[in-house]
Amino acid sequence: MDISVVIPLYNEEESLQELFLWIKKVADANQFTYEVLFIDDGSTDGSWKVIDALSKEHSEVKGIKFRRNYGKSPALYCGFEAAQGDVVITMDADLQDSPDEIPALYKMIVEEKYDLVSGWKKKRFDPVFTKNLPSKLFNATARKVSGVKLHDFNCGLKAYRKEVVKNIEVYGEMHRYIPYLAKSAGFSKIGEMEVHHQARKFGQSKFGFNRFVNGYLDLLTLWFLSKFGVKPMHFFGVWGSIMFILGFIAVLVVGGIKLYAICNGMRAPLVTDTPYFYLAILAMILGTQFFITGFLGELMSRSSQERNKYQIEKQIRL
Repeated sequence: MDISVVIPLYNEEESLQELFLWIKKVADANQFTYEVLFIDDGSTDGSWKVIDALSKEHSEVKGIKFRRNYGKSPALYCGFEAAQGDVVITMDADLQDSPDEIPALYKMIVEEKYDLVSGWKKKRFDPVFTKNLPSKLFNATARKVSGVKLHDFNCGLKAYRKEVVKNIEVYGEMHRYIPYLAKSAGFSKIGEMEVHHQARKFGQSKFGFNRFVNGYLDLLTLWFLSKFGVKPMHFFGVWGSIMFILGFIAVLVVGGIKLYAICNGMRAPLVTDTPYFYLAILAMILGTQFFITGFLGELMSRSSQERNKYQIEKQIRL
């Protein structure tokens, strides 16, 4: 199979039929063999009824319905697991991503041998102060931290080699950083293609300003995991050792001052009279705690077996 189109959605019943027919038109015109996987993230409208009706008319339509709303990352994770195409295309269900971009994305993966190609919506139809400017700031930070030179990390329109989606784990809200996840997994040929951004035709955006705050926290988490996720002792152990050694040296200095005074017949002050003693003890305690945290982190590293299990209510052709 040439292409799998993975579409996560939440309450998008008005756009689904038009989106599928548009994808079908493009795929048929280019003679692609394809499947369209709709991942219904616990919609409360008639989205699943539309998907079910489309599946009865078109064998290319497949679907997964969550019992409740989990988020975009879990939807993509399940879509990636089910995808069978050599090239996997992701796009949003709100018709702001154009299926006309699919042939060019497919060509970059198959002919130009990219591992991942991310869309860049250079000209956007979003509010300037609530979405465009925060998005530019967010993307600039993500480029600096990740080292992946993309203008638009959060663009829903992306293309992947099949091997990429089968070898990365998208969880929590990490869908924003799939290029970073791919790079960390060893897929280094990551490209970008300018794509057309269309004004929203139905409904309203599902994302609020809090996604930018969450995005920065997720970026910090991903940076830490990519650096120290496998060997947390390399972080906690080093800083724990440094703090303990500094605290121990400070205790020796305070004790040495008292011993010097005693040996020279001087009045020896109590070591507890100086704040440096308490700071030294605090440093040693914190250093020990950091060290123990590193040991526990080593034991717990990558041990969670349940974080990507979701309650699926219904499936179509899967």
